[in-house]
Amino acid sequence: MGFFFETLIGGLMAGVLYSLVALGFVLIFKASGVFNFAQGAMVLFAALAMARFSEWMPALLGFESKLLANLIAFAFAAICMFAMAWVVERLVLRPLVNQEGVTLLMATLGVTYFLDGFGQTIFGSAVYKIDIGMPKEPIFLLKSVFEGGILINKEDLYAAIIAAGLVAALTVFFQKTPTGRALRAVADDHQAAQSIGIPLNRMWVIVWCVAGVTALVAGMIWGSKIGVQFSLSTVALKALPVIILGGLTSVPGAIIGGLLIGVGEKLSEVYIGPMLGGGIEIWFSYVLALLVLLVRPQGLFGEKIIDRV
Repeated sequence: MGFFFETLIGGLMAGVLYSLVALGFVLIFKASGVFNFAQGAMVLFAALAMARFSEWMPALLGFESKLLANLIAFAFAAICMFAMAWVVERLVLRPLVNQEGVTLLMATLGVTYFLDGFGQTIFGSAVYKIDIGMPKEPIFLLKSVFEGGILINKEDLYAAIIAAGLVAALTVFFQKTPTGRALRAVADDHQAAQSIGIPLNRMWVIVWCVAGVTALVAGMIWGSKIGVQFSLSTVALKALPVIILGGLTSVPGAIIGGLLIGVGEKLSEVYIGPMLGGGIEIWFSYVLALLVLLVRPQGLFGEKIIDRV
């Protein structure tokens, strides 16, 4: 039983990180109707900026504090993501307003390859390290309940806490602030929101900025765990089954979907993997997403679309 809970907790902590990446997809789609295929490239670009700025700042400003270097690097990386959001809205989204969905999808694919190349041109293409001070040694919990306790990686625990804190902050932002309510109004009906004076272009810039911050935090965490490298952009592919499961228009669905995918991957790999030769963790989420599409195409929490003819 202790091993089961150990696997379950590991899956939940991985699921929180999947949810964080999936939120970027959901927020942009809800506000602008654009499926942002560039979210993975945004994660890579943000992680590269964070890694390189944390290296450059001590030499440029003449200090040795790692904490101060990380804070300044985070601020500069956030500014980069805000600038990127403004450029994407002004040069890509605004000229393509009211175009077909496939046109907007292809535009975000173009943004993907641009960010991949531009980020590596500016920051380099080597494997970089992000050291934000998260401890990597494991700890044992509930020794009095389970023999030997439950093994938990401290880095995974801290990463899950950071991701959960950002998710909670975004929830408060969208529920309690005027800007958040305006974004929800835009998500519900663009024309109605515009008719009462909500500026759509500004809202789109804001939501891309918010998605950029989530990409920065996700890139910072994943970069700390596995290093900043080109393959980091493929992490976002793990978020695709999450949003299919939870629903492309549901923020709570992205959170719950991420947790379900994380737990499902770990449990299936541990308990079913040995019978099938392993590797289930690689394809489990995509098979689950396919089954959900066959039964409930809008996802567990997505809005059901009814076309009247």
